[in-house]
Amino acid sequence: MHNPIAEYHDLLTPDLAAESQALLDDQLRRRGLIFGDRPLCTVLRPRFMTREQYRLLQQRVRVLMGAFRKAYAAAIADAGFRGQFGLEAWEEQLIGSDPGFAEPSPTSRLDLFIMDEAGTMGLTEYNAETPAGAGFNDALAASFIDLPVMRRFSRQWDVQPLLARHGVMHTLLDSWEEFSGGRSRPRIAIVDWPDVPTRNEFVLYQEAFEQLGIHCVIVDPRAMEYRQGKLFAGAEPVDLIYKRVLIAELVKECGLDNPMVRAVQDRAVCMVNPFRSKILHKKASLAVLSDEKNARLFRPEELEAVRAFIPWTRRVEDRRTVHDGEQVDLVGFVNQHKDQMVLKPNDDYGGAGIVLGWEADAAEWSRAVQHALAVPYIVQQRVAIPSEPYPSYAEGKLHIFDRMLDTAPFISHGDYAAGFLSRLSTAALLNVTAGGGSTVPTFLVEKR
Repeated sequence: MHNPIAEYHDLLTPDLAAESQALLDDQLRRRGLIFGDRPLCTVLRPRFMTREQYRLLQQRVRVLMGAFRKAYAAAIADAGFRGQFGLEAWEEQLIGSDPGFAEPSPTSRLDLFIMDEAGTMGLTEYNAETPAGAGFNDALAASFIDLPVMRRFSRQWDVQPLLARHGVMHTLLDSWEEFSGGRSRPRIAIVDWPDVPTRNEFVLYQEAFEQLGIHCVIVDPRAMEYRQGKLFAGAEPVDLIYKRVLIAELVKECGLDNPMVRAVQDRAVCMVNPFRSKILHKKASLAVLSDEKNARLFRPEELEAVRAFIPWTRRVEDRRTVHDGEQVDLVGFVNQHKDQMVLKPNDDYGGAGIVLGWEADAAEWSRAVQHALAVPYIVQQRVAIPSEPYPSYAEGKLHIFDRMLDTAPFISHGDYAAGFLSRLSTAALLNVTAGGGSTVPTFLVEKR
C-alpha cells in the first residue's frame, strides 16, 4: 500500500531539504506568517489526508453540529436550561440583542483529535466566538505548494490544498445579506486590539476582501465612534464587523456602554460573530451535550455522535451523575481518577487555567478541584492524542520525529466543515497561543 508520508520523507535528501527549507523560510517571511515573533510553521511537510478521510470528517461533524444547534435553541427558549452554560450577568444582558440573523455562531471551529483510521474523534473544545487560523492556513498552503520537495512529490501524487478562508468570508457575507435584506457590498471592519499576535492574519483577510472590491479596514475597538446612527472607523461608517476581539476583553476594557456594543444593540451595524455566540462558546456547551440529563433533546443519531466524539464532560458541581452507565458522586469521582481527567475554565483561551490531572500531584489536584467548584469550570475525561512523524530542518540537518496532532475544522453557518486547521506539538497542550507547537496546512492526496 502506498504511503504518502513515507514517500515524501524519502525525497528529502540533504540538498533538497536545505533548498526547500530556504524557500519556505522566505515564503513565511514574505507572507507575514508569524505568530507574535515566532514562525507559524516549524516543519517541512504539510499534513496529508485522503478524500475519504475528509469526507468522513465532514459527515460526522455535520451530525454533531445538529446537536449543538438544539442545545442553543433550548438555551434561548428557557433561562433555566441556559443556566447550565454558566453565563455571566452581563452576558445574559447582551444575548438579549437580536443580531439580525438566525445563526449564533456563523463561523466557528471545533478542536478535536482523530484517534484512529476509523475516524474516531475526541472533541475537546468548541471555539464558537472568535475562531482564528483560516487565513493563516490558506497562506501556508500557498507557501508549501511550490517547494522543491512538493514539486517532486506531486509527480507521483495528486495534491490539492484544503482551503478554509473562503468558508469564513462566504459566511460573513451571507450573514450581512440576511441582516440587510439585500446583496449590497458591505464596508467591513476587522476589529481587535493592535498588539494581538494574529494581526497578520487580519491583513490577509483585508487583502482578500479588497480583491473582491469590498472596502475593509483593520481597527482598534477603542478608535470607533457611534454617531448619527452609524458606527465609524475613522472617517467612514462601517456596515459589517468581523469581530476578532473577544467580547469579554472588549467589555472589560471599554465597558458595556461603548460605541461598538451600542451600535450592535441598535442594529446599526452587523457583527459576526454576535453576542449570542457566547452561549455555545462556553466550554460548558460540551458538558450540556454530554450530560445524561439532556439526552431527551437529541435524535438517536445525534446522541450517537455525542457519545462517540465528545469525551465524558461535566460542569464541576457537587452532584451525582453517570459515568459509563454507573451513578457516581462527581467531585469524589474526579478526585479519585485525576490521571484520567482535565480541568478547564468555562471561558478562557490559549490554555490558560487548564490543569492536566496526570501532571499534578494529589494535593495540587485537590486544590484545583476546590477552585473549580468556586469558579465555573468543566472536567473532561482525557483523550488519547494521535501523533505523526514530521520532518524539520535545523542547523544543516534533517530531523524526523513524532509530533502530536490535532484537527480543527472550521464550521460555516453552524452546520458543515469547510477546511480545517492542523496543529502540531511535542507537549500535551496543543495550543499555538500557549507558546508552543506549529501550524501546518493540509493537502488532500491521491496516488496518480
